[in-house]
Amino acid sequence: MMPQLVTVRVERPDQRAIRIWVPVLPVVLVLSPVMVLAVLGAAVACLVFSISLVRALGTGWRVVSALPGTRVDAEYSRTAVLVSIR
Repeated sequence: MMPQLVTVRVERPDQRAIRIWVPVLPVVLVLSPVMVLAVLGAAVACLVFSISLVRALGTGWRVVSALPGTRVDAEYSRTAVLVSIR
């Protein structure tokens, strides 16, 4: 299943935490022209490097499908960024 929601939370010790919810489907629809160009670029790269296009697209889809449930925590200095994909 494709991810539905990305939650980004930025925590700083001096201020309140900022939480942003980003729905994935509207972002994908807005960026679909760019995604078409990216798929065409991937197709050309597959032809240049003799990689099966169907297998490469299938692998890419499996990576996107595995994203729900992923959580990324990054901390730099006193600022923490927490990203959760649902």
